[in-house]
Amino acid sequence: MTGTFTALILALERRDRVSEEERRLLEQLPFRIRTFAGGEELVAEGSRPTESCLVLSGFAARQQFVADGKRQLTAIHIAGDFVDLHSMVLKVMDHSIVSLGGCLAAFVPHTGLQAIITASPHLGRLLWLSTVIDGAIERNWVTCLGRRPANTHLAHLICELYARLETVGLVRGKSFELPVTQSDIADTVGLSIVHVNRMIQELRASGLIIWDRKTVTVLDIDRLREFADFDPTYLNLVREPR
Repeated sequence: MTGTFTALILALERRDRVSEEERRLLEQLPFRIRTFAGGEELVAEGSRPTESCLVLSGFAARQQFVADGKRQLTAIHIAGDFVDLHSMVLKVMDHSIVSLGGCLAAFVPHTGLQAIITASPHLGRLLWLSTVIDGAIERNWVTCLGRRPANTHLAHLICELYARLETVGLVRGKSFELPVTQSDIADTVGLSIVHVNRMIQELRASGLIIWDRKTVTVLDIDRLREFADFDPTYLNLVREPR
């Protein structure tokens, strides 16, 4: 499939130069493609993957459940994200990955990834960087869950998704697709669906966003970032040698 690794390369190139040889190594990786409906698992908790899963389009999320069945989404992944590179070294998945609203994914054998890391230690560092950024995002999510008011927490999430989607060319004008339910958002920000709806209405009324079904339009990104106290440092969107 032509362009399978385009979004991944765009994300890596935002952080460092990717050489033609490194592009070739990525584009020659073996893979298989699967389409997932909303709510379908890409990777199961307790599994021992021999492949890592790359989101090609749509959204996926890490999810965990507590004893009473309540769900927490601990990360949202977009096109260009490997959702489980860490499975190469952790071996057993301690959480599952679920599709949000439907997604397309490529599964790349660990043996293929290990081969390109051996061939290009720099490319290995860039793939490692992507897992480090995953950790930085989760730290910020913990801070948001524990210390930010609900309205600024939701605004912070929108700012983050806007920045990440813009990096891989998925912001059109001031808008991006977000085909998730309010239940998904509630499980991300740790609120009830009623509270999420109230926060969305508040952001709309403030003239910061338009949230029309599956499309979010940011009317004033600078105002939204100021309102959310959003500092993108943790996303490492600076191009420098790694």
